[in-house]
Amino acid sequence: MGGSCSMSDPRIIVALDFPSAELAIAFAAKLDPVTCRVKVGKELFTAAGPWLVESLTDKGFDVFLDLKFHDIPTTVANACRAAAKLGVWMMNVHALGGRKMLAAARDAVSPGSAKLIAVTLLTSLGPTDLRDIGINDEPQDVVRRLALLARDCGLDGVVSSAVEAAELRSAIGEDFCLVTPGIRPAGASPDEQKRITTPSQAIKNGASYLVIGRPITQASDPVLVLQQLNNEISLATSNL
Repeated sequence: MGGSCSMSDPRIIVALDFPSAELAIAFAAKLDPVTCRVKVGKELFTAAGPWLVESLTDKGFDVFLDLKFHDIPTTVANACRAAAKLGVWMMNVHALGGRKMLAAARDAVSPGSAKLIAVTLLTSLGPTDLRDIGINDEPQDVVRRLALLARDCGLDGVVSSAVEAAELRSAIGEDFCLVTPGIRPAGASPDEQKRITTPSQAIKNGASYLVIGRPITQASDPVLVLQQLNNEISLATSNL
C-alpha cells in the first residue's frame, strides 16, 4: 500500500502557473523552500520542460509535478518513471484511467521515493458538468469511489476538493494524503473554481496539503501573503 503522507510543514504548495520558465524562476526566487512547496503544471511544463523541474529542485524546492497522467497503463507507467528520475517530490495521475493504469503507475514509482497521488474530479466540475459527460452521481460520491480505488491500488493519496476532504478522511483514515486545490482566502475571488474553501477550513476538513496559486502569485506582496496563510494554517492545526 502507499506510504503515509506527512502532515508536517510546509503545508502550502504554491502553484507556479506562469507561461514561461523565466517568470516562474523569478517568482520562485522570492520564496523560501522552508515555507512552501511548489507545483509545476501543464502550461509551465509544456513551455519550459524538465529543465525547470530540475532547476527548482536544485534550489531546494519540493516539486509537485501536476501533469495528471491519463493514458494506457504502459504509457502512464513510463511517464511516472521518467518523472521520478527528475527528482520530483510528488506526481499525479488521473483516477479515471482505471485500476490497471493506477496499478501500473504504482509499480513504476518506488514507494518512499516520489509520492504518487491521483486526481479524482477537477474542482472546476459541478453536477451539471458531470451530467454533460454522462456521470449522473453527485461529485462527492464520484470522488469517494475514485479515492477508494486509488487507495486500493496502493497510491499515496488523492487530489480532491477540500469540500470533500472531511468525508474522505473519515472514509479512508489518517494514513492517506489529501491534496486540496480550490483554496481561497476569505473574500478572495473564486475565479473558475466551483468547489472551494478557506485554508483554515481545509485543514479542519482533513487536508494534508493546500495548493494555492493566484492568491499568492498575483499578490502585491506574495511573501507576506504566504506568511499570513501559513499562520492561519498553523492556528487551525493547533485548534484541531
